[in-house]
Amino acid sequence: MSTTKKVPLRKCIGCGEMKDKREMMRVLKTTDNEITIDITGKKNGRGAYLCYRQECLEQAMKSRGLERSFKMSIDKEVYEKLKKEFDALGTK
Repeated sequence: MSTTKKVPLRKCIGCGEMKDKREMMRVLKTTDNEITIDITGKKNGRGAYLCYRQECLEQAMKSRGLERSFKMSIDKEVYEKLKKEFDALGTK
């Protein structure tokens, strides 16, 4: 009997699509309520996932998906910082 490895799926908070965890970017809320992008996907904290598309980040900002995921309000400065980090990664 051969066993197939289970592929972890995550839902994008922007577009709502379920995709492979490795195809998505993790936005992380640390224990001191700092919000950053976790490239490795292994840092400690609460995570939310986004596709590597600019539209998904904009949709998550518009629909307040990050605020719902992290159960806290998020300042515009944090969204601007996330946009800069997103652009630095060379997303589409």
